Amino acid sequence: MQREFPEVPLVGVGAIIIEDDRVVLVKRAHPPLQAEWSIPGGVLEVGELVREAAIREAREETGLVVDPGELLGVYDRVLRNPEKRVQYHYVLIDFLCRRVAGDLVAASDAAEVQWFTREELPGLQLVEDTLDVIHKGFSKLRPNS
Repeated sequence: MQREFPEVPLVGVGAIIIEDDRVVLVKRAHPPLQAEWSIPGGVLEVGELVREAAIREAREETGLVVDPGELLGVYDRVLRNPEKRVQYHYVLIDFLCRRVAGDLVAASDAAEVQWFTREELPGLQLVEDTLDVIHKGFSKLRPNS
């Protein structure tokens, strides 16, 4: 599977893990979005169901075992190089997840992992659709917020 300059879009899954009015974010160790805070997630493997991928990716990147629930959104992530050629193309499927076990620890593709409050999110300069899906997750847990 060629991630950089792919011939076809890749399917990615994201786990929006919210607990006690905080969300888990990982600082990416590898491109794309290297050294930026993002939702735990990654590429769907052949034969894997999307919710299974969300569970695997959450565990691999955060050490947490999650139960993926509601689908929060499907997003396009197309990143181009300076010559405007498509360098990365993902279709991202994001689920609201509940932690069922584990302790937060950076693993796999995560350089860091941390819980963030809603108030801390604007200072992280998250990609717009990332911030959008996190807010959707908070809204699902607290409909009046």
